[in-house]
Amino acid sequence: MTRVHRLPTVAATVVALALTATACGTTAVDAPAGEVPQAMSQACIDDPTETASGPVSLTDALGRTVELDEPAERIAVLEWQQIEDALTLCVAPVAVSDAEGYSTYVSAEQLPEGVVDVGTRGEPDLDALYAADPDLIIVEAFSADDDIIAQLEKRDVPVLATVGADASDQIGNMKQVFSMIGEATGRTERAEQVLEEFDEHLAEATQQVADVDLPTKEFLFFDGWVEGGNVVVRPYGQGALFTELGQQLGLTPAWTDEIDEAYGSGGVDPSYGLAQTDIEGLTAVGDANLFYSDDATPDSYVAELEKSSIWASLPAVVEGRAHAFPAGVWGAGGPLSNQQAIDAYVDILTAK
Repeated sequence: MTRVHRLPTVAATVVALALTATACGTTAVDAPAGEVPQAMSQACIDDPTETASGPVSLTDALGRTVELDEPAERIAVLEWQQIEDALTLCVAPVAVSDAEGYSTYVSAEQLPEGVVDVGTRGEPDLDALYAADPDLIIVEAFSADDDIIAQLEKRDVPVLATVGADASDQIGNMKQVFSMIGEATGRTERAEQVLEEFDEHLAEATQQVADVDLPTKEFLFFDGWVEGGNVVVRPYGQGALFTELGQQLGLTPAWTDEIDEAYGSGGVDPSYGLAQTDIEGLTAVGDANLFYSDDATPDSYVAELEKSSIWASLPAVVEGRAHAFPAGVWGAGGPLSNQQAIDAYVDILTAK
């Protein structure tokens, strides 16, 4: 199975076939004990915003009250969107899950040196996690009785639970997660600035696309993987983040399956808005514009996709309206990943 733009492991029950384990175990680092790695992006070097001080009390995504004596500085982050968010807020985690996978598939923010890798996202190495001496652990969970919450609450380190996907409002949820991490780390001013810039970026992009005379505004974004020698296609349907972005840009979703709470019998899953089909299933979208992920790994599904006569006969392919997004544009990320996706849409749609 090829490694694809993977969605969080808490969704394994609904997209299990799409997920593969990458970094197992832990990775040793050279940073001195107790030192916090530094987020060194140019945006953070130039950042004019202030970090708040004083006690923090907030309600997390699961309704749990999280109390901190002061904003968290030594955070451990167990999901990729939230890793990206922390770095965009100019807070470098002391520990993360699956650093190798993050660095392969998420290009919006780079991990600095000295971050401890605590293993897989679903089953982190707890000894390595607590050895990093975090003052806050940020996780992704969809219910208060999630296994990871139960494990972590046995220790005396606060746990902030976030919900990384909500098919009813993915963009709104992305912003909410980002703001929550900003509040927990005293970086609310920075969070507000970034989200204001995101809204401005989206508005400008929407106008750029509106000025283009497109053959059709219908579209589908998808990714995929290879299983048993066959290409499995994962359409981003109603409620998927990249579908919402396309709609914001004035496009019309061509994958019309509805959200199915019992995902597996058809439709799209209720958290991420994803469906599953094969290459032939792409014929259902007619002459819609096609966009897809290209993970640039040696076993990418794209090479097999392009060998298919069905693929070659799709109207968008025949007419040159099937385009790969750049590698590293992640489909479940924070504000900067979303800006990358917006830019990819605009670059493709406005190209002469």
